[in-house]
Amino acid sequence: MQDITVQELKERMDAGTAPIMIDVREPFEWDMNHLDGVQKISMGDIPAKVSDLADWKDKELVIVCRSGGRSGRISEFLRQEGFSNIRNLTGGMLAWKRDIDSSFNVE
Repeated sequence: MQDITVQELKERMDAGTAPIMIDVREPFEWDMNHLDGVQKISMGDIPAKVSDLADWKDKELVIVCRSGGRSGRISEFLRQEGFSNIRNLTGGMLAWKRDIDSSFNVE
């Protein structure tokens, strides 16, 4: 599995070259705070939405969660479904809060 750090993602966002980002956290987590431009699809909804994501099979996708665990599992699932350029956000939103934006609301 290929990972991406929060620093690399932030640099790409600032440069306007951010990949497609999918946040797999639960709605209450999303409501607390989320990154701009991120698609919201809860982890449990991903299997049913795979066909909806078919246009992104060859696009670079960054999967985001709280700490990197759920996004790692979803990254592997999507890879098995034929997605070729999946990246897991290392450390998730906790790392974003720690390294990028200390005001980011995540528990």
